[in-house]
Order: sequence, then structure tokens, then C-alpha cells
Amino acid sequence: MQSSAPSPSSDSAQPGRRTEPAERGLLTERIARQLEHEIRSGEIAVGAKLPSERELAAQFGSSRNVVREVLRRLEAQRLIEVAPGRGSFVREQGSGQAREYDSLYRAGRPTVRQLIEARLPLEVEMVRLATGRATDDDIAVMRRACEALESATDVVVKAQADMEFHDAIAVASKNPVLRIMLSSISGMMFEMMLRSNSDPSIGEPGVPHHPEIFEAIEAGDEDLAATRMREHLMLGLRTYGADLDVQVDIMARNHIETLLGQAEARRAGSGRAVT
Repeated sequence: MQSSAPSPSSDSAQPGRRTEPAERGLLTERIARQLEHEIRSGEIAVGAKLPSERELAAQFGSSRNVVREVLRRLEAQRLIEVAPGRGSFVREQGSGQAREYDSLYRAGRPTVRQLIEARLPLEVEMVRLATGRATDDDIAVMRRACEALESATDVVVKAQADMEFHDAIAVASKNPVLRIMLSSISGMMFEMMLRSNSDPSIGEPGVPHHPEIFEAIEAGDEDLAATRMREHLMLGLRTYGADLDVQVDIMARNHIETLLGQAEARRAGSGRAVT
């Protein structure tokens, strides 16, 4: 397993100090992404035991609380199995899981532009179907996700709510094939959402965002919902700049490091300790 050296400016591993919630979420995402990649690629073999929490914390320059969050996430994704008193072991992955498709897509090194191009026909048709088929329960789930997204201030929480909103539309489409297709690219979508939900330029005036898309769905206007989804996704082609033709996982890794650096700079500038 590759060692990921902590940033020299990071104090997250220093005794008696902890990262703030927003920064902790980014650290969790960075570590989880690396371990996921190493497990999927076979660099960490099936049946292999992961290092202890203490060893992982030292390796990644993080707190043990962050490592615990990472391990819980990997366990929830059925990538590892935690045996009390023995440790965490890599599970064998089923061939039918959407994660297999994720690995296949990433082997092709897709760029941000290519992911947007793939999402356009998929999600525009999906939202059209969802608008005509959504039940009251579906609408309620979409509303909660939309409200969570609009009220969140932490970039990881915002990205999670963003993904939940799009998944709720997939569920409402009542087409299991479309939902599986969306699920198969959800990892890369989440990485894009980390970038878009922390970029002020994404708030371009006059462009439909989640509230406007939801409004059209709730009104039952299929054409308007499809138009707004298309315009929403097309925004990335105008705002991603140099990142547009960068490989998705590289873009995400670089952006997470940038956000962590900004958080560290703000903390240093304020002159206050993190507790």
C-alpha cells in the first residue's frame, strides 16, 4: 500500500489537536479515495489486513477519528470487513456491483468533459420520466435533499446532498436500468460535485440549479424539467476552465488538496488553535 505523506502544514496529527468538521470531511474524502483506489485496483489484495487505526493515522497524517470515519465508509461500501479484535480485511467484490463499472470507467481515464457529456442524455431523460412518474413520497425525498443542499455550508455535506437529489430523481423515474446506470458513475459524479459546490462561478446568474429543477418536477412540467436539467449540466462546460479536460480523479484529488490548503491558511491567518 502506497504511503501518502501528510502536508507539512497539516497539524491534524499533532497530539491534542483536531481538525474542524469541514476540514475533517475533506481529509476523510482524501484518505477514503486513496484506499478505495488501492482496493479496487488490487494493490491491496482480497483478504489482506489493513494497518491498524494508529498506523493509518500516522501514514496519512490524520487523527484516529478521521481514520475511523474512513473505515466505516469502506465497510458500508462493502470493501472491507471489520472483525472485532482482529482488524479490517479487504472483502472479495461481487461481479454484479456498480463499483465494477466504476473501475472500468476509470481505466479509460475519463475527463470532466466526457463525464458531463455522458450525464446529459442520461439525466435529461431521467428527469423527464421522473416528472411524469414521481409519487408524493418521491417529491418529499427530493425536497429534503434540495433543502439540505441549499442549507449546507460544508462542501462534503453539500456534495452528499447533491448526489442524493440526483439519485432521488433516478428513483422517481421508476426505471431501474437508468438508476443503475447513474449509480455506476456516482463516484465520479461525487468528485465533480466536490468541485462544483465549492466554486463561486457555478452560481452563474440565470442558470437553473436544484431548486428550479425541483420546481419544474413538482409542477409536473416534463419539458421544463428536462430543459432546466440540461442547462444545469451544461454550466460545467462553461465554468470548469482548465479542469474540463483533466481526468476526473486527478481533478478531484487536486481540488481536495487545494481546499485543505485553504483551510490551513485560514486557520494560520486567524492565529487560533483547532480544538
